[in-house]
Parts: sequence; structure tokens; C-alpha cells
Amino acid sequence: MAGSDDDPGLPIKLHAVSNGEYLPPAPSALARHTARQARRVLDDGARRIGMSRRRFLLSSMGTAGMLAVLAACADDEKGSPTGGTFVVPDDATADPEAARDALGPSEGEVVFDVQGHFLAFNHDIPGDPPGFPQSACGADDPRDCYSVDRFLDLIFNQSDTSMVVLSAVPFGGDVLTPEVMAEAVALAEALCDEPRVLMQGEASPSRGELAVALDNLARLRDEFPVAAWKTYTHAGGPGWYLDDHDPDAPQVGEAFLSTVAELGPPIVAVHKGFAGGSRFASPVDVGPAAAAHPELSFVVYHSGFDGLDAEGPYDPANDEGVDRLITSARDAGIGPGGNVYAELGSTWFSVMRDPEVAAHVVGKLLRAFGPDNVVWGTDSIWYGSPQDQIQAFRAFQITEEFQERYGYPALTDEVKAKVLGANSLALYGVEPLAGSCRIDVGAVEEARQASTTGNATFGPRTPRQAAAVQRAHAIGHGWV
Repeated sequence: MAGSDDDPGLPIKLHAVSNGEYLPPAPSALARHTARQARRVLDDGARRIGMSRRRFLLSSMGTAGMLAVLAACADDEKGSPTGGTFVVPDDATADPEAARDALGPSEGEVVFDVQGHFLAFNHDIPGDPPGFPQSACGADDPRDCYSVDRFLDLIFNQSDTSMVVLSAVPFGGDVLTPEVMAEAVALAEALCDEPRVLMQGEASPSRGELAVALDNLARLRDEFPVAAWKTYTHAGGPGWYLDDHDPDAPQVGEAFLSTVAELGPPIVAVHKGFAGGSRFASPVDVGPAAAAHPELSFVVYHSGFDGLDAEGPYDPANDEGVDRLITSARDAGIGPGGNVYAELGSTWFSVMRDPEVAAHVVGKLLRAFGPDNVVWGTDSIWYGSPQDQIQAFRAFQITEEFQERYGYPALTDEVKAKVLGANSLALYGVEPLAGSCRIDVGAVEEARQASTTGNATFGPRTPRQAAAVQRAHAIGHGWV
């Protein structure tokens, strides 16, 4: 398995895996071709510099080499240069300093992940731990693989992430409760004497009596350090819409948003996309709700993304993917710099394996919402350490051809720094780390090369596993 002593897994994860909210897609022909070529190229690279294969695959040099292979394979498959590509200098594949310069942070960059999750399947929960790859993390007791400590290690020690928001789940049971999230917040702050972990409050206004659900928001805000609210309009109760436009659906959207506006904090993170076709997960309601509540900020998790096949140049007639979100906002008069924020969790993980699709998705979102309103998320730790996602984004470029043809902006260091963290720092009103827990790129590199889990992913890798997660969370053991 990925993460073993013999094979830590390829540095850019292209195999089938999901966060449990969608069936893990089979690797594309491009992904399979890239994986085959990358193993050959990276094995040769490790031998040339006299480095063990394992350490090389866990190094920034290995990541640089695989990104170069992915870019080349994408061009080969298309027969011409793709609209998006990964730019890495040749010496980054063999020189550790060059690799860190190429894939490391730009001046002043902060990585602020606004969508983090972990399964707190600890020793207090009866039964066996879930049958995920995470259970083989190397701990003597598989339950220890699901601890707060393990999550913080993968996020902060094995990636360049500085801050993370723990995203709430809309299901009962013992997984990722407010108490567990508050424990992670307190532990991270005790380690650094600075806030590194923020938490959301869960909101399910269509489940049970509306008055009780709204009262629960006040209780959460009073008892926990809630920094934002998280809701799913297609799960955790009967489906509903933020703008109450469907008279046959529960009329709870306006009541929920008005309560949030009264209580604060004024940030609503809403899941849109990745929902197996549920109409309630469409972002059609985002624009009208945001226009009706300019005092609130709407962070649209996944940006309405449903899969690679739905993404190309923006088409207002397209009723799939991120185009739905763009159309909803435009029709409501919300453009760049408005109160709608497009979030990239699981979306970037999905599109980074196809540079042309990635160029369309990232380019469309930046053009529609502006460089100040696209925010970084990874849906970690379903995909293991998010370092590969971070480094791939740093190396990614939209070609001049696509910029001219579609009006996409250039991905300058300034734009990337905004997406990776500056936008979320402003949104949440927090300052970047200034103390001892500031990111040390060399320390992250060493921690990754010493990792027992390597480049492993932890989410379901087959449709059967994903279905098991969904069944489990129907009875209270949540998937996020």
C-alpha cells in the first residue's frame, strides 16, 4: 500500500479516492499514463542522485519530477500544448534547494485551509475503527490513527499549511463533534500560543423543529469558539434551499440566514456540488441568498464542482459544475469582490490531474469572483497530507493562449498567495502566524521523508467503500 517502507506512493496522488461524498472515479487514461511514466522517471531520478527511492518520492524533487511528467503527458495526450500546465525548472528534479525554491512559498505567503476534516474515531467509541487506509497509519492501535494529534501532524508538520478551519458535519453521533473540534482548537493554540485552528458550528435547519435548530445555533455560539457556520442543503435533513425558492421544500433558508446575521459570526460555508445529483446541492440558490443578505459572506464549498466532464469554457446554458455557481451569482448581480467566495476543497484535488480542465475551473472562478474571492481548501485529511495539492497549485499556470481566448487572469505569485491564504485571513479577520510555529520549509521536508504514512490517502478508494461510508453516516457515524 502507499505509505509502506517499499512504496510510499507517488508524490502527486492520481489514484481513485474520494472524500466519501462522491464515488471515487476510475483513474483516467491520462492519470494511468502519467503514473506509469512517473514511476520510471522518478526511479531513474533517485538513482542518479544516490537517494533512496522512498525518500525521493517523499521529497520536493520527486514532486517536481512528477509535475513535469504530468504536464508532458497532458500535452502528448492532446497532441498540442494544453491550456494549463505545471512549470518546474529542470534542476528542481535533482537539486533539493532548487526544488524548494520552485515549489516552496513565495514571499509573505500563508497557506490557510478553510476546509479541514478528520474522523475522531477514538477509544471512547465502541466497535472497530472504519476500514479506511488511515487505519494502517503505523500506530500500534488503529484507533490512534484517528486522533487530533494525527490530524495536526499531517496538516501542520507534513505540509506548508499554517492555519486550518475544521468544517462541521450535519450528522449526529460521535464523529467530529463540537467538543472534539474545540479540543483541536485548544491543543493547537497551546502548542503555538497563536490561533492555528478555527472551528465551524453545524447548522441543519431542516432537521426536526426549526425553532430548536435555530436555538442550537445560539447554544453553539455561546459554548464554543465558532468562527463560521457550516451547512449542507442536501443532507442532515430534508433537502432545502438558502433562498426558499421551492415552495415544496422546507422553508427554512431565510430563517437560518436571518438568525446567522443576528447571532454572528457572519460567515456561512455551504456545500454545493459533489452530491450524486441531488438538486438541493445545486448552487442555484447561492446568488439570490447572497444578494438578499449582503451582511453575510457565503463560502461555497467545492464551488458547485461535480466532475471533470462538466468543465470547459463558461457556458451560461450549462447546468452542471461550477458554471451553475457563476450563473447564479451573475444573475443576482454579484460579481468580483462581492460576498460570494468560491472554495477549492476536493475540486482542486480533482482537477489538478488534468491541467486543461484545471485551467478552465480556476480561470472561470477567478474571472467571475475576482482574485480576492477564491479561497483555498483541501478537504484534508481524506487525501492524506495536502502538501501535493499545495505544491501543484504553486507550480500551476494558465497559458497565455487561454488567458487571451477566455479572459482568464495570469496566475502570478500575488494571485496564488491571495488564493492560498491572504483572502481567508481577511475573510476570517485573523493575522498570519508570527511566532515559533511559522512554517519551516526544511522541517516540513524532513517530516515528510520520515513519515510512516508517506503519500497515502485515507478516503474510500472503491464505490463499495464509499457506499459503506454513506451507510455508516446515515446511522450517525459521519462522513465529511
